[in-house]
Amino acid sequence: MYREVFVYSRYNSPKSNHWNSQNSYLDNKKLYFGLIIVLLFNMKYILIILITLISFSAEAQQTEYVDFINAKADLKVNFLDKGIGGDVFYSFKILKDIDSIFLDANNFSQIEFKLDGGPILHDYDGKRIKIKYQFKNGDSHSLIMSYFVQPKKALYFVEKDDSNQIWTQGQGKYTSNWLPSIDDTNDKIEFDLSITYLNDYEVLANGKLINKEIGEKTTKWHYNMRNPMPSYLVALAIGKYSKKELTSKSGIPIELYYYPEDSAKEEPTYRYTKQMFDFLETEIGVPYPWQNYKQVPVKDFLYSGMENTSLTIFSEDFMIDETSFIDKNYVNVNAHELAHQWFGDFVTAKSGKHHWLQEGFATYYALLAERDVFGDDYYYNTLYGYAKELINQEVEGNATSLLDPKSSSVTFYKKGAWALHILKEKVGVQAFKKAVKNYLNKYAFANVETEDFILEVEKTSGQSLNNFKQEWLLSKDLPLAKMRATLKKNESIAFLETIQSAEYLSFRTDDNGYVPSSLITTLPKGYYTERLAVLNEALKKPDYPTYKDLIDEAFASNEIKVRQLLAQHIPDGFKSENESLLKDASYKTIEVALYNLWSKFPNDRNKYLEATQYVIGFNDKNVRCLWLALALLTPEYNSAFNKNYINELRDYTSSKYGFQTRQNAFSYIKNLQIFETETLLNLIEATSHHNWRFKSFARDLLKSLSEDEKYKQIIANLQEELKKE
Repeated sequence: MYREVFVYSRYNSPKSNHWNSQNSYLDNKKLYFGLIIVLLFNMKYILIILITLISFSAEAQQTEYVDFINAKADLKVNFLDKGIGGDVFYSFKILKDIDSIFLDANNFSQIEFKLDGGPILHDYDGKRIKIKYQFKNGDSHSLIMSYFVQPKKALYFVEKDDSNQIWTQGQGKYTSNWLPSIDDTNDKIEFDLSITYLNDYEVLANGKLINKEIGEKTTKWHYNMRNPMPSYLVALAIGKYSKKELTSKSGIPIELYYYPEDSAKEEPTYRYTKQMFDFLETEIGVPYPWQNYKQVPVKDFLYSGMENTSLTIFSEDFMIDETSFIDKNYVNVNAHELAHQWFGDFVTAKSGKHHWLQEGFATYYALLAERDVFGDDYYYNTLYGYAKELINQEVEGNATSLLDPKSSSVTFYKKGAWALHILKEKVGVQAFKKAVKNYLNKYAFANVETEDFILEVEKTSGQSLNNFKQEWLLSKDLPLAKMRATLKKNESIAFLETIQSAEYLSFRTDDNGYVPSSLITTLPKGYYTERLAVLNEALKKPDYPTYKDLIDEAFASNEIKVRQLLAQHIPDGFKSENESLLKDASYKTIEVALYNLWSKFPNDRNKYLEATQYVIGFNDKNVRCLWLALALLTPEYNSAFNKNYINELRDYTSSKYGFQTRQNAFSYIKNLQIFETETLLNLIEATSHHNWRFKSFARDLLKSLSEDEKYKQIIANLQEELKKE
């Protein structure tokens, strides 16, 4: 079309000599003949474009022409080659006449095909395999494919201590990088995986383990699924694990995997799992739709967790001990990925426009499960936190509608959860729960749009939801008044709103130093209720009250969040109380208090280092890395061991540790300016890490160091040596 418009404007422009000059009949004949040639030439391309578009449309909507029913894969995985391959048997049925079908397969190096047992013509462009055949409506076929591939993404090979880990991440990366499959989420297939790997390793995949064939060196694990799912949810995880087995109230087997050396972390990590599983089955009203449920931690995972059907893979950073549970636990991620087994896996959105049907629902039902564990105040305070994030996003000009496929995670997850909270209040609990149940049963193992859910709610409630759709689904603006009104139904939030607006809680000082309002406004409701009347009465007096008694009470409390605020601010006049924070059962409190006490009381630095020398902290070694840095910055403290401290910090940058630990260590080494050859080599290696956040951090740091004269030439030499190798 563009070419035609261009030719027409050129020959009909007032500035054109062809238009203004006195042309002869011959000139006109040449002109017309030229126009015809140009038009014919362009018609050729128009025809090609139309054929391409028609072909592309047919491929993009392959589900209208063919239904892939089952995939049986017999695979072998090789850690040394970083490769996977084997045979995949697909059975499918033709829904409409079509002359070709396709499978997605990225960068496969070996491919062989048989259609119904015989050879078949096919094209492969490195991304998609097209099988050419005159397929007829109603016919059933089988396709056997043999292949080998060394995936660049979606299947990851990771060194873990003295063993190996292999795990997948399909969503956002495409399972077609390691298994010939269909990237389109609207094509649901029953996948049965058989995987061969070395003995002494656990091999996990979707579905139920039905058999193990143990050989001299390898074992073949046979897994069976009984219902279909999108290809992005196909998963496998291989590693050395122990497991805890539970059974839900409804009889579903639950398998919780952990590293053998982390037996003490199993209970804190998976705490409340059975309670939340039983709660969600009851709350949703639809039985758990798969044969079993498994959870497994892996090193250097890309996200917090991923809801692969019946097999959640999550970051080992959430394998936590008893102390870590207070500040950083797996409960929310656990509940979120479990809720996805219904919302996303069982019923799947047709497109990105309806992504909130997965993430918003999973966020909301996870919060309901946490409410069952932690109570109403936790539920409303979390909603309050979500609201603040959404408001900040709106203030920054990044707000979008819930049906915008380019929306942020904050919108899909947290605005989606808020929309469901409001909707339940609007139509009533019973109508809402019945609608969710009807919606899931009606679209079981199928794909949906937002309107499918809305219609079910309108049916059960008898209400029109046009206003709700406009406010929550179509508008990018938050209905703040309604959000505030629903929050104030909770006594804790109502109280918080009251004391935050109180004039006497503004930032001020007294004889004991600075007391920020954040300390006061985050005190728990029960802790402050009896004080409110006293303070209100004090407002009638000419002088404001002091806060010494309040701070004394804060230090004496067992409220971990209150004590963390104290650790952040270290109020003057309370030295011994401040020092008691180093003994709290909270790695976050210890980390903050150690740094602030070390900074504020230089004469007592040795004492603080002695008190915390054996504290490691979270899995990212937050306290230990800080301790090593502070020890190096304290000349009077064990300076003879400085080389040991440097070596330990440097060691944490190596690939044998998780990327969170490595990033911590790199940050401290940067601040201390103690880079050495080995550390720089570890940094260069990190710039090609599969976790994009860590990779981005490493690249930025390496770029910064490369511009520093102190390291510029060293880095250039190391990079040149690595190229030669």
